[in-house]
Amino acid sequence: MQFAVRALTSDQLVTQLTIDARDADEARRQVAARGLFVASVTPLRGARSVKPARLALVLFSQELLALLNAGLSIVEALEALLEKEGGGSTSAVLSRLLAGLRDGQRFSSVLAAQPELFPALYVGIIRAAEGTSDLPQSLTRFIDYQQRIDQVRSKIISAAIYPMILLVVGGAVSLFLIAYVVPRFAAVYEGTGRALPWLSQLMLDWGRFAAAHTATLLAGLALLLAMLIWLARRLAAGGGVAGVLARLPGVGERVRIYALSRLYLTLGMLLEGGIAIVPALQTVQGMVSPDIRAGLQQATLAIQSGMPMSLAFDTNHLTTPISLRMLRVGERTGDMGAMLTQSAAFYDGEISRWIDRFTRTFEPLLMAAIGLIVGGIVILLYMPIFDLAGSLS
Repeated sequence: MQFAVRALTSDQLVTQLTIDARDADEARRQVAARGLFVASVTPLRGARSVKPARLALVLFSQELLALLNAGLSIVEALEALLEKEGGGSTSAVLSRLLAGLRDGQRFSSVLAAQPELFPALYVGIIRAAEGTSDLPQSLTRFIDYQQRIDQVRSKIISAAIYPMILLVVGGAVSLFLIAYVVPRFAAVYEGTGRALPWLSQLMLDWGRFAAAHTATLLAGLALLLAMLIWLARRLAAGGGVAGVLARLPGVGERVRIYALSRLYLTLGMLLEGGIAIVPALQTVQGMVSPDIRAGLQQATLAIQSGMPMSLAFDTNHLTTPISLRMLRVGERTGDMGAMLTQSAAFYDGEISRWIDRFTRTFEPLLMAAIGLIVGGIVILLYMPIFDLAGSLS
């Protein structure tokens, strides 16, 4: 909720602030983090609970890393970021972080107090960095990790945009032809008194039906689209999209490789950051699909009982022939984090190449299918004209 705060500056000047905070104590801490002395805190009338703030985690990490590399302490860096923001929800987040640090809390503990903004993975690498006193290096690893994930995700989204545009445009053209053009041709053909080809007659009947029930058909189409969107959201929320894609021929194996690549990349970052293997596996379990999670839980139990990581992963179907060999090399050299990261890089490249091949094949096929549909409608419309022209000649 919002609070009206009267505060004193270092020059003994009175200033009025409006602060978004969970309660009055937090509002006081936020104002104190700005170097001001709180005189009074009053809840604003009619103030509503504030939605959780949103924070661009990668941008925050990049800015914090730049300031730390410049020689600022963590408190000085957060103060600089707070001054840069000036106000808004991000300022409230930074104020809470500063207040926690000034109360003597560790940086990881302050981050963990806001789980809606800082996931367990981020808190884990910061906690590990506190043990090694190497916060900039851990931030660098997280930024690289997130950028690699975003790169693959953006490639998948970009590959899906063009086919979706083709489907929308092709569907719109087909609907326009059937609902607008076909009924007008039907009115022309009715006056000729000639028998039409069966397919042309069928299409003209459908066109007349569509013209007579346009509102009903549009409402049904909108309802169908809404149901598909609702179903897609349900599947996405429950992790069912990956399960559906995994059953598609030729796609399922790529979905599994993509999931394993994300697992290897995340584990590699945690291990390189100094986190032990078992806590790292426990952190990752909340970030993978249900199928991978079940195997990961069994692999964690096997590793705790003394089984080598490569064997535990292979037994629970968490490896491929390439990654299994890399895991064994990592066990021999003692550099498991780097081997996991290299495995992820190998499969990211394979996924990118597969996406390129798939789009180069699928897009022409989709264009050909849309062209056949639109061309078929046009040909069926003009077949009676060709027949009439032949009889006249």
